[in-house]
Amino acid sequence: MNTLNPHVLLVEDTPELILWVGTALRQAGMQMTFAQDGWAAQKSLQTGHGFDAVVLDLQIPGPDGLAVLEGLRARGDEVPVLILTARASVPDRVLGLNLGADDYLPKPFELTELEARLAALLRRRGGKSAEAKGTSWRLGLLSASASSPEVLYANQPLPLTPREGAALRVLLRAAPTVSKEALHHEVFGEDGSELDAVEVLIHRLRKKLDALHAEPLQEQAKLSISTIRGLGYLLTLRNAGQSG
Repeated sequence: MNTLNPHVLLVEDTPELILWVGTALRQAGMQMTFAQDGWAAQKSLQTGHGFDAVVLDLQIPGPDGLAVLEGLRARGDEVPVLILTARASVPDRVLGLNLGADDYLPKPFELTELEARLAALLRRRGGKSAEAKGTSWRLGLLSASASSPEVLYANQPLPLTPREGAALRVLLRAAPTVSKEALHHEVFGEDGSELDAVEVLIHRLRKKLDALHAEPLQEQAKLSISTIRGLGYLLTLRNAGQSG
């Protein structure tokens, strides 16, 4: 993280607000980048984006702010996100925070409050940055880390295609579920693949996970991918003798 001149992405589609907020945050010493719709935000926030914080409006053209946030957290990206929106109802606030937002500021707002909240998020981020480099995820004998693209089983690399590996890493990081749309965005990006491609990919992964328990380590709990109606996919661990 750049503590002297933090790089902030403002996702907002109102030109007047972009100018107002962007000018104020620049004067506060921040580097600013702007995205005016969900597609631009998703492109800007791909892995390795380098932003220190995101100010995210919920009501934007294309994928809305909640979809952008869900995709961000599904791949384990912990960049601080401050939701900025006129949708200030309690259900919207709760949903945004449950999806991984760090703070919530309803419109209209005072610039001094936005600056103060953003500064607080950046301070907390600075304290976590060194720890984040060693981030890893584990479920049973399955593991992955932020420093390697491989997925390991019993400390041995699994023979996966790049997309299978990417999907399994997303599932391993997701808490608790990841939607089909978010998984599609993380794995296929903008290559034109249909949403149904996710189902084919999940089918292949289920077969490969089943094969892990065919002979060795049979007494270990078994990994499986469950489909949760209305929510998406969930990577689970269950006893080897348990049915379903």
